[in-house]
Amino acid sequence: MEQEGRLKTVTPAEVREAERSEAERAGAGVTVRRSEVVVVADPEVPEKARRRQFSGEYKLGVLREADACSESGEIGALLRREGLYSSHLVAWRRQRAEGTLQGLAPRKRGRKAQPRNPLAKKVAELERENKRLERRLKQAETIIDVQKKVSQILGAPLSEEPKGESE
Repeated sequence: MEQEGRLKTVTPAEVREAERSEAERAGAGVTVRRSEVVVVADPEVPEKARRRQFSGEYKLGVLREADACSESGEIGALLRREGLYSSHLVAWRRQRAEGTLQGLAPRKRGRKAQPRNPLAKKVAELERENKRLERRLKQAETIIDVQKKVSQILGAPLSEEPKGESE
């Protein structure tokens, strides 16, 4: 079997085998071509569906065609042919009436990017240094507390002035 995108090409031998299935007898999505090769749509769903995006040019073209439809059912046929919903036409007509031509172009979804504060990098760096210094201070205080306790246990008094600074 040969795979082309989402369509599968089936050989005539496989067609005869497939003819026995109930879905085949009902004619479920199978097209027979002159060369006796059957093309069957791949039933697997893609991993992640992609949101369709329509250009402003395409939207205006579809709106022109929809506006030109005069007979009953023509708009429905247009929507089926293009794979659109009537809500698309409603939204696009509203955008056209508001004059928001940029609204007809696809918009980027999600949160808007916030402008970077030029001082943010410096602030983050200073905060990291502050935390580092606080950790060192806490460590030094712990060491001093341990030295005091050891001195009390051994009965050796700690000098008030560090050596080398007395005159």
